[in-house]
Amino acid sequence: MKYRSEKFIETSVIEWETVAHGMKRKIMGYDDEIMMVKVHFDKGGVGVRHKHFHSQTTYIVSGKFEVTMGDKKKILNSGDGFYVPPELEHGAVCLEEGLLIDVFSPIREDFL
Repeated sequence: MKYRSEKFIETSVIEWETVAHGMKRKIMGYDDEIMMVKVHFDKGGVGVRHKHFHSQTTYIVSGKFEVTMGDKKKILNSGDGFYVPPELEHGAVCLEEGLLIDVFSPIREDFL
């Protein structure tokens, strides 16, 4: 196995990594096949439209987001989630400060 995080990850000792204005993340565990990432958005933060070859599933822990996948948009709230198939262009705008949990397969090597 090429990549592997520690087995126990304590969020209090991991520094936030600024990704973009109003958006930061903590990598919460990974190996070659899977990665979990905690992403905090300030109100107005934008996850710019992009695509990647990874499968992605996201759980909205808190906040309110306008999520775009392809040509469709949907407002999602705390407790909701979404799945992004490989190569589908997607993005999000944070309407109320919030926290997402993203899970990717395989690992997002570009995040390390």
